[in-house]
Amino acid sequence: MNHLRASIVFTLFFVIVTGFAFPAVIYGLSQALFPHQANGSLVTGKDGSVIGSDLIGQNFSKPEFFHPRPSAAGSGYDGANSSGTNLGPTSVKLINGVHDPKNPSGDFDGVVDLARKYREENGLAKDAPVPVDAVTRSASGLDPEISVENAMLQSKRVAAARHVDPAQVEALVKEVAQGPFLSVFGPNRVNVLQLNNKLGS
Repeated sequence: MNHLRASIVFTLFFVIVTGFAFPAVIYGLSQALFPHQANGSLVTGKDGSVIGSDLIGQNFSKPEFFHPRPSAAGSGYDGANSSGTNLGPTSVKLINGVHDPKNPSGDFDGVVDLARKYREENGLAKDAPVPVDAVTRSASGLDPEISVENAMLQSKRVAAARHVDPAQVEALVKEVAQGPFLSVFGPNRVNVLQLNNKLGS
């Protein structure tokens, strides 16, 4: 009987502590110290409505917006199909893509295709260097950021589509730009959703 009572008491104790008290403390601390992150790092538009998250990329294709890096998640930036291509740097498919007229649904743009399209849409010379993140897909397929170099190369297209001074758009890129992660890892970067949100509709 004593063993049964002890078992019940300990079970109730740990249910209360680990099932209610601990989550409540963590929730309270997160809301007090990191409310933005704890609530999904949500981004709101000028009207206050939620338009996305800092952490999840979205596909923008109109010329008046900055475009994200390519995505292999489903048909592109599909949160239910987060994935990369799993292709190595020596892969012929990664470099040249796959284009079979008999099976158009199996088309896959390689680095060569993506670089050509990037140069064309941004008015660059046919042999102009392009940023790596403009022609490669991220591991998750949901990368919300691009390099500052990538954004700057797109700024003239965006400015032309919006009929504004390119210097105005470039200044906005610099305003939104963030330094390397932990001041060490990766290049300076820009969150595409935040940048397009600053531009407005």
